[in-house]
Amino acid sequence: MKLLWTEDAWDDYLYWQGQDRKTLRRINKLIADTMHHPMEGIGKPEPLKWGLQGAWSRRIDTTNRLIYTVIDDAVYVLSVKDHYS
Repeated sequence: MKLLWTEDAWDDYLYWQGQDRKTLRRINKLIADTMHHPMEGIGKPEPLKWGLQGAWSRRIDTTNRLIYTVIDDAVYVLSVKDHYS
């Protein structure tokens, strides 16, 4: 699978690189698992509803979520910070 980022998600990722290495490691672990098992695995994956229907969420920590969608052979990272923004 390919990994693609929205501009906002990439900015979030860069934020974590400078702020919190522990959270960054967790994000990297979630992304690696997502690449192999997009709809199951660590972080309690769950499909989103309403405005984000078709996207999935995984828990980074109590406050932040990895939000992504899978289209064909690509994982599109939409956000790695906050809840469903």
